[in-house]
Amino acid sequence: MAKDSEAREFPYVTADQLRVGLYIFIDLPWFHHPFTLNSFKIGSDAQIRELRALGEPRFRYDPRRSDALPETPPATPPAPAPAQEPAPAPVAAPASKTNASPHARRLAEYRQRIEQVDKAFLKASGILRNLNRSLLQKPAETLQEMGRLVDQMVLAFLEHPEVTLHVMGEKCGGDEAYVHSLNVSVLSMMLTKGLDFSPEQARILGLGALLHDIGLMEVPDRVLKKKPSEYTKPERDLRALHCDYGLKIGKQLGLGPEVLSIIHQHHEMADGSGYPQGLKLERISQPARVVALVNYYDNLCNPVDLADAMTPHEALSFMFAQRRNKFDAVILQQLIRCLGVYPPGSIVSLSNEAIAMVMSVNPAKPLRPCVMLYDESVPREAAPILDLEENTELNISKAIRPGMLPPRTYAYLSPRRHVTYFFDSNAPARQE
Repeated sequence: MAKDSEAREFPYVTADQLRVGLYIFIDLPWFHHPFTLNSFKIGSDAQIRELRALGEPRFRYDPRRSDALPETPPATPPAPAPAQEPAPAPVAAPASKTNASPHARRLAEYRQRIEQVDKAFLKASGILRNLNRSLLQKPAETLQEMGRLVDQMVLAFLEHPEVTLHVMGEKCGGDEAYVHSLNVSVLSMMLTKGLDFSPEQARILGLGALLHDIGLMEVPDRVLKKKPSEYTKPERDLRALHCDYGLKIGKQLGLGPEVLSIIHQHHEMADGSGYPQGLKLERISQPARVVALVNYYDNLCNPVDLADAMTPHEALSFMFAQRRNKFDAVILQQLIRCLGVYPPGSIVSLSNEAIAMVMSVNPAKPLRPCVMLYDESVPREAAPILDLEENTELNISKAIRPGMLPPRTYAYLSPRRHVTYFFDSNAPARQE
């Protein structure tokens, strides 16, 4: 519900008063409506029909940014009149709602939050796909829309005292390039909380991460679709040019220096072994250090050749044990703190020999995440989810490669073809 000051500044119109040209606000969570943004100028009758289909009785609008005004705009927000209907006869609530145990209710709420997060990722990846298609044709307008997309993500992720990281399903992307860009953007912004980035710095980082691979537009598909192990040296060198290509395109688009540094330096390594310039840590911008680390991690989990994919647990272990000199140590430590010792998507064996998949992390207690148990006696959609912080008698004994699971267990736990990341901003805060 809008605050009183906002209500005075932005009067209300009823759904019937909506007109093309009105700049309106949708006071609903971002993933509860089909539009790119929560505020925009109505551009067509089709949008009016979609707005009315939301079932909202009224919308705020901004007279100053509107090209048209409603016929009789109310000066103050009208209080919606309560419907005068006869009271319905009492109906017994379903037993699953009324008589469910506290644990069952928490489980149902948890699943509902996962569904909401899934919708948000689907929406964000679809928006990004459409924006990329228009980037070169309408650069100024598209970059503005990308900035607004990042604003939505910042609002969802950084204005909460704690967030929970989830792993979403295969259906989220469609085009792997957009999923990768969204992965890198979301994870990079997650790290900013512990790195003391301001909201504006986080916004710049998110935009740079969305655009970090823009130079791949100039690399032929015949190269991009090949497995890296099959590259010839000329093909490998050609692909590596995408950082320089991206810098050139970014300058043509008028991007700022911070975003340009991310695009150009996202393959630079702290020990000087990266490309295109072989920069060492002190010459790499901090936002580029964040994106370089997250980009490396996501490429380990989601390589072109999925046979080479590491589990999230393996990827973090590999980076810390064998590649730590390639990254900013502070940022690497922050990634491990945020993802936990067993990142979402890890398949684990518990101390009672049960098999489970890690669903979300507990930043305060990284060894005690939430897990979904394999239980062949119940359907997968009703699989038990345990919070190991509450179930103190159980511990994780080891991580398991998905390929080592029996086929039935693998199908049940459904390790994703592509690991993708998103936040549940509705999750309750944990006390550290």
